Amino acid sequence: TNASIQVPKIKLNDENEMPAIALGTWLGMNSTFGLPPKSDEVEHAVKWALNAGYRHIDTAWIYRVEDQVGRGLKGSEVKREDIFITTKLWNDRHGRDAVVPALRESLKNLQLDYVDLYLIHWPCGQFLNGTYDTTDYLDTWQGMMEAKKLGLTKSIGLSNFNQEQIQRILDHGLEKPAALQVEINLNLQQPELLAFCKSQNIVVQGYTPFGSLFYNKATPDAPLPRIDDTHLVEIAN
Repeated sequence: TNASIQVPKIKLNDENEMPAIALGTWLGMNSTFGLPPKSDEVEHAVKWALNAGYRHIDTAWIYRVEDQVGRGLKGSEVKREDIFITTKLWNDRHGRDAVVPALRESLKNLQLDYVDLYLIHWPCGQFLNGTYDTTDYLDTWQGMMEAKKLGLTKSIGLSNFNQEQIQRILDHGLEKPAALQVEINLNLQQPELLAFCKSQNIVVQGYTPFGSLFYNKATPDAPLPRIDDTHLVEIAN
C-alpha cells in the first residue's frame, strides 16, 4: 500500500469533488481485447489500483466489466465513501424512461447503491439491432437528472459531446453537466472545447492520454500507437 500518495481532487460545479486521476477499464475484457470477458484481470487491476493510491475508477456498461469492477471494490479495504466511481449510459438506453433502469442495472453489476458520476456515453442513440434511436438527447438528459434526484448518482455529465451539443442543453435551462469526458492527448488537444467548458465551469476528463491504442491500418506510414512507444515501454518496465 502506498498510503502517502494523495491524488488531487477537482471540485465540480455541483460541489462534489472528483479525484483528478482515474483508472480506466475500457479494453479490460481480456488479454486479447476479446468479448465477452474471460478472466478476472479487471478485478485484480481495480484492487491493485486502490492499493496503489487510486481513488477514482472509470467504467461503463458497454465495457462488460462492471461486475469485475464491483468485485474489485468489494475486495478492497478502502471505504466506499473514499472511492469515486464513474460509469456510463449506453446508446440503446437513451429513452428518458430507460435511463433509471439502466443505471440500476449498472449498480447491480457494481454491487453499489450509487455511483459518483453517471455519463451519457455518446450523444446519439442506437439500438442493439443497429438502427438509430431518434430520441433527443435533451430527453435523455432529463432522465439523467431524474436518476440524480433519486440518489442513484451524485453527479451527472456527458461523454463525447461537442460544444454545440452542450450549449443546447444549457440553452434549454436544464441542469448543467458537471463533467465532460472526451479524448484529449498530444494528437487531439481540443483547445476550443476546453476553453468553452472552462468558461461554463464544466470539468473536462481526458481519455486515451497517450493516444490511440490501435494501429491505423488506413495509412501505411502511420506512427505506432503510443502504448508501443519504446520510451514509454521502457519507463513502464
